[in-house]
Amino acid sequence: MKKITAILLALVLLLLTAAALADDCCCACNEEEKEEAQASPLSLIASAAAEEAVQEIQLGQPEKTDFSLGYLNSTAHLLGFVAQEEGYFNEEGLTVDLIQFSSAAELSNGLESGKLDVAFIGSVPTLTFQSKGHDLTVFGGAMTNGHGYVIKPEYTEGLESWDISILKGRNVASVKNSVQDAELQILLKNAGIEIGEGGDKVNIIYFDSQKDAFAALQNGSIDAASVYSPYASLAEGLDYKVVYRCSEEEALKNQPCCRQVAFTEALKQNPNSYVAFERALLKAYKFTQENEEQTIKDVKKYIDIDEDYIRTEVYGGYGTSNPDPDKQGIVALKQTIVDLGYTEDYDIEPLFTLSVYETALNSLLAEYPDDPVYLSQKEHFDQYE
Repeated sequence: MKKITAILLALVLLLLTAAALADDCCCACNEEEKEEAQASPLSLIASAAAEEAVQEIQLGQPEKTDFSLGYLNSTAHLLGFVAQEEGYFNEEGLTVDLIQFSSAAELSNGLESGKLDVAFIGSVPTLTFQSKGHDLTVFGGAMTNGHGYVIKPEYTEGLESWDISILKGRNVASVKNSVQDAELQILLKNAGIEIGEGGDKVNIIYFDSQKDAFAALQNGSIDAASVYSPYASLAEGLDYKVVYRCSEEEALKNQPCCRQVAFTEALKQNPNSYVAFERALLKAYKFTQENEEQTIKDVKKYIDIDEDYIRTEVYGGYGTSNPDPDKQGIVALKQTIVDLGYTEDYDIEPLFTLSVYETALNSLLAEYPDDPVYLSQKEHFDQYE
């Protein structure tokens, strides 16, 4: 941050000097011409640059340094794990406590009670919470794709391939108000399959958390269950069969899932702290793109499963963990779940901000202008936000 400030101050001095020279050249001008010269674009640019430099100095100090981050038992929440283990939070002046929760509702309550400063919450529950009046703002991303459904192996015996229709007549476990449930309903709707009891329908039975839904496969009355990372890999390890992964379904590709969410008032009161947090996650994202082995080790400290499962979920192409807010994707998803009857329509604009991510990314690019990862993030942001 000091480097950015120094560059900006140097620019200010250069522009002010040029402005002064231009002013001296106008000494012979009449008063009207002199006033025009003093109000020249060069002078205005110098003034704007000076103001920007002051803003950068102010942004350098987080208002709040002790942060709590809520996450789920998912390998896809790895940005928080890597930022912690590789020291990026500390580099940005933050001391972050990572706390695992079981559901989106618990994470939302944590934000509203002040127990959490940031939470990685699924996109669908975030949207439904917002529509019901919860003052929660999305300011970044955490996970895209990474969901699906698995089924007991006896239902695939003798089959070389199958699709969503294999769930007809089955009792399937899901999590209400979740991305994975919305995706299932999208696929069923597209296939013309109704929800309910009967041989030609799919009977959805809801559980409070993904962990509970997955565990329900041990119950004789449950035939299939929703999954998010890493449950698909864990299921295959137990000989369950994957019905679908959302990354392989045309209707669900690049589906935004968990977002970085904060209580709106906290964002307003501590803007520098959230920029520092975002810078740490961007650094973590860069690390994951360049250090596969260490990333897997960092994730294992929080999600203690076989490293091969982590590798499949993180680097197997089934999902990504990217801090970009993906506003276009979220707005499109909102309309989709409104059409499904999942929630009432509402104005998302007051509850979605791009400024935290944009400021963090631009500040890193000012320090590392040739970095290919940050440049790629900038290109994506400029194109899709």
